[in-house]
Parts: sequence; structure tokens; C-alpha cells
Amino acid sequence: MPKRQHSTKVPANMQQHYQVITEFTDSFCRERLNDEYQQLARYTVAALCRKKSSPLTTGRPNTWACAILYALGTVNFLFDKSNEPFISAADLAEAFEISKSNAGNKAKQVRELLNMQRFDHHWLLPSQIDDFSFSWMITLNGFIIDARTLPREIQKIAYEKGIIPYIHADKVQNNA
Repeated sequence: MPKRQHSTKVPANMQQHYQVITEFTDSFCRERLNDEYQQLARYTVAALCRKKSSPLTTGRPNTWACAILYALGTVNFLFDKSNEPFISAADLAEAFEISKSNAGNKAKQVRELLNMQRFDHHWLLPSQIDDFSFSWMITLNGFIIDARTLPREIQKIAYEKGIIPYIHADKVQNNA
């Protein structure tokens, strides 16, 4: 799996779609979520804009904005009452004036287009990465191991392949 880089770059012909949809997501994130969701939403909108045949050219912008936040919320357990921030899927859909089923279906499309899955550090809120042990699990010689316990050289290879979010050994060394 190649290392993914988040970017807000979009093709010129998709700038207007990006602008309109991010106005919806930015506003909602400021009011109900947080800056991390806002930034991940921007990356997600941009990634969808860069698709060869972007789905964002069809449908209503508020529907896509809701679907993007719903997809990110699914990955980050936004709909779990024990998490902060929290919002129910129904309340999220209602805020964008669409049905919960439409929001869920479009969110599934977003997740599939971007290969967005739970436990994938590429789509986690940055504040959650350190504590989310699944982000660090790798298979080495047939064993599942927490990459944070491995030598820096192996962590570097795993990072370069996009398997782990960063080289944990460097963070530990800098905090020492």
C-alpha cells in the first residue's frame, strides 16, 4: 500500500465544487464538530475532486457535504455516544436536510471511492492516532505486532509504505 498524502489541491474545473462543498462542511464543523474534522473533510472533498470522473459534479452539494462528514464520522466513531465530539447519524443528516438513508448511501459511496475503512490511520482524526492501537498493528513474519515496539529501521520501512502514520521512534526520541 503506497503512502498517502493528504492534499487540498484540486483541478481547476473542480474548484467551484470544492468551494461550495467545503463551505457546507466548514460551517458544520465549526458549529458542531472541530478543526480536525474540518481539515479531514477538506482533504476528502479534494480527493473526490481529483477523481477522474468526480461524483461531486452530480447531486446536491449539501448531500455530498453530509456524506463526506458521515463517511469520516463512521471511521472516527462520531456516532458513538462515548466519543467527543458526538452526533447521531440522524441528526447529522437532518442538519443537511437530507434523509438518513440517503446520507448513509452516499457516505458508503465516498468510503468505497477513497478506500476509506475503519482503523485506517489515513482517515483518523490526528488526535486519535497515538491512542488507536489498530493504526500501529503490522504483520511481521506471520505475527501481528505493534510497530511502535520495533526498531526504527523497520518503522521507517513501514512508514514509507504507508502502513503506519509516522515513525514513532522519532517522536519518542524527540520527547526524551
